[in-house]
Amino acid sequence: MIPEFYQSWHIAPKIITLLAFMVVGVFFLVKFCDLFVGSASAIAKKLHIAPMIIGLTVVAMGTSCPELAVSVSDSIACLVNGGNANVAIGNVVGSNICNILLVLGLSIIFTPIIIKKSSLKKEFPFLLGVSLLLVIFGIFFGVGSVTGNYAILRWEGIILVVLLIAYVVFLVIDAKKHPTIDLEKTSDSEDTNENQEEIKDMKIWKAILFVIIGAVGIALGGEFVVFGAKGLAVTGATAMGINQDLAESLVGLTIVAVGTSLPELVTSVVAARKGENDIALGNVVGSNIFNILFVLGISATVNPLVTGSEVVIDLIVMMAITILLFLFALTKKLDRKMGFVFISIYLLYLTYLILRTVGVIPQI
Repeated sequence: MIPEFYQSWHIAPKIITLLAFMVVGVFFLVKFCDLFVGSASAIAKKLHIAPMIIGLTVVAMGTSCPELAVSVSDSIACLVNGGNANVAIGNVVGSNICNILLVLGLSIIFTPIIIKKSSLKKEFPFLLGVSLLLVIFGIFFGVGSVTGNYAILRWEGIILVVLLIAYVVFLVIDAKKHPTIDLEKTSDSEDTNENQEEIKDMKIWKAILFVIIGAVGIALGGEFVVFGAKGLAVTGATAMGINQDLAESLVGLTIVAVGTSLPELVTSVVAARKGENDIALGNVVGSNIFNILFVLGISATVNPLVTGSEVVIDLIVMMAITILLFLFALTKKLDRKMGFVFISIYLLYLTYLILRTVGVIPQI
């Protein structure tokens, strides 16, 4: 844990320092995530594991490493220091909202996406199911663990992890039955495929070393982001006389969520501009599934994630836009008009978050 050495500083140096920690943390998350995924893939190839399986497991989970690092760091911080895990929950819920409204919205503004029947039968229903499960867990079963608060409890986290294992097993079995399936449905494995020869030639000792360096870098990045985000929220809340939990929630749902979604944002927009529609859509759907099952599942298993009542609205918003995405997908095409609708909703949601934090809109 990073000591809060800035407490006696004036507000301007505090904010600059905390912002610097967040920027460095996000940079670490993005860069070391790439290093970790590439090296892990190299080890898997050396062990003669099929590229298809690598794409559906190692790379798919790798895209959620930034969110995992931030949420687990916040979970551990709450375990050690007490308090609410507003950044951990806000990071996942905010990332899922950001992935649909901002990442996918920008992608389909560049290039409309044709929806495949297989996605409507498999990925979309599963995303709707796990999103609904998270809403039920977050709103109903966590109440009462801490008076007046909501939580994702440890047993709920274990259920999410079990569902994650079942989902990965399903992906592997389904991919073996349908070998022509694109790996990009669940990850940004385009980069892995493009660098296949380079990965194949990487020595095993070098790959192992890079996996260790990547894991350490991701952990440090998560620690830096949480330190900066929570410090910024507390400093801002104290200076403005607003609720600390709301300030933490705002930072988690916006700055941290967008920062940890950078891999998905870059991958999807670049893929859309290249006309690789399946990658852009699969990246968002797969990432949202893994964020709920992988990130929140592990984080809540480490320590129950307690947060304030504002999470109710955030979870409802996440569920509503997931349903909206599914309804749009039923038309078999996501076009530019839908992209502008997504971006407009995202801007409205950001406005709501700011007004809620400064007290213009009361909490439920």
